[in-house]
Amino acid sequence: MRKTRRAPCPQCDRGPTDRALVITEDDRGVVQFCHRCRFTASDSVSAGVTAVLPRHHRAWADLAGPLWDRALPIPGTLAEKYLLSRRCALPPRDADLRFLPARGDYPAAMVAKVTDARTASSLTLQITELSPTGEKLRRRLLAGYPKRGGVIRLWPDDAVTQGLAIGEGIETSLSVAHIFQPAWAAVDAGNLAALPVLPGIEALVIFADNDPAGINAARASARRWRDAERNVRIVAPRRHNDFNDVITEERTDAAA
Repeated sequence: MRKTRRAPCPQCDRGPTDRALVITEDDRGVVQFCHRCRFTASDSVSAGVTAVLPRHHRAWADLAGPLWDRALPIPGTLAEKYLLSRRCALPPRDADLRFLPARGDYPAAMVAKVTDARTASSLTLQITELSPTGEKLRRRLLAGYPKRGGVIRLWPDDAVTQGLAIGEGIETSLSVAHIFQPAWAAVDAGNLAALPVLPGIEALVIFADNDPAGINAARASARRWRDAERNVRIVAPRRHNDFNDVITEERTDAAA
C-alpha cells in the first residue's frame, strides 16, 4: 500500500510548517523528495540501507565568493538608505552585510553572507534587491547553495562576548539592535529553531516573529539553550508581526 505525506525538508527547512518534502512509502521502501531544493533520499527495503543522493552545492568560489568580494561596505550606499528607511540600526562596517551595485540587468542589492553558526564557514548569500530609490524589490537566497544551520553575523564574532540577540530577518535584528547589541539574524524560522548552543554565549535573547512558525521556532531554540544551562529570554511583539513593524510604526507616529 502506498502512502504519501509531507514534512519539512532536512536540507532547506523553512520552519515547522514547511511542507516542501514529499515522503512516499510503499512495499519497496521510502523515498523522500523536496520540490524546492531537489533533496532526494531513499530507503530501499531490498538493500536494507539508506542511500542519500548527494546534494551537489556550488562552490563558494564559483559565484557567491566573487559577488561578496565585489560588494561594498554599507555606509553611504543605497543599502544604507534602505535600512534607515526601515528605521534599522546600522551594523558595523565589518558585518556580514554589504551593498552590491547594479550591473547590467541586475539591480542594486543589499547582500548578506550566511555562515555556519558553529564554524563561521561561508554557506550562501541572501540578496535583497533594491529599486533606484532604495525600496525593497524582492529577497532571495542564491540558488545552488545551502542555508541550513546558517546565520547572518550582523556583528562579528569578536563582538559577541557573553550575550547575543537573534531574530529571523535582518530588519528585525537591526531594529532590536537599537536597544540590544550584538545581534544576528537566523535567515528564517527553520534556522532559528535549529540554532545550536554556541560556546562562550551565556545569555540569548530571541526576538520572535509573532506568527505560529516564529513562536514555535523560538520555543524550540530556547529549550535547547536552557537544557544547556544558558539564560534564555523570548520576546515577541503583541500587535505586530515582527519588531521592525513595531519600530516603524512607533517612529512614524512620533514624526506625526
